Amino acid sequence: MEVIKKSLGQMGTNCYVVWDEKTLEAAVIDPGFEDQRINAIINENKLQVKYILLTHGHFDHLGGVNQIKQLTGAKVLIHQSDADCLLDPSRNLSVLAGMAMVLEPADGFLDEKETITLGEIVIQVIHTPGHSKGGVCLLAEDQLFAGDTLFSTSIGRTDFADGDLKELLNGISSKLFILDDATTVLPGHGENTTIGYEKTNNPFLKGRF
Repeated sequence: MEVIKKSLGQMGTNCYVVWDEKTLEAAVIDPGFEDQRINAIINENKLQVKYILLTHGHFDHLGGVNQIKQLTGAKVLIHQSDADCLLDPSRNLSVLAGMAMVLEPADGFLDEKETITLGEIVIQVIHTPGHSKGGVCLLAEDQLFAGDTLFSTSIGRTDFADGDLKELLNGISSKLFILDDATTVLPGHGENTTIGYEKTNNPFLKGRF
């Protein structure tokens, strides 16, 4: 499995391009703004992008969705609870940034325990609401694409309309902290971490496993 990480836009949203080395089947996870930088990775590696996978429906993770879809024909997948974020600027929070982001409807949904394949790569969907109702993490081999659920020594904000701190903490402790300690966490913002490190050092989660 190959992974390239790019920090995009003014909010430094992490976008990940993931692909199988043999088949070159790929997915783009959370294509924020600066879609031309994502396009460059796709073209340079001759990737066949099957999916655009969205960990949740906030605007800083969506800015390049339409452009990447037009370039590649990839299917856009998001959890059903966040699907209307693609169509509603108030739900995707773009109105808070003085924008009115409206995208095309999703092509399908990311359901709990569903698996998505890219060649020999199997990606498991883990529903972790709390930052948003439809927040998900994506587990591929020993890599966890955590969106805005879990960060290095922090967690996602829960002060938006559909946020829920208790729900977020319960999801992290019951669904993520059961993963191997060596699992790498690739968050929606900031630097990578590991499950084991967060168990010991995340101040929001101490004593919850």
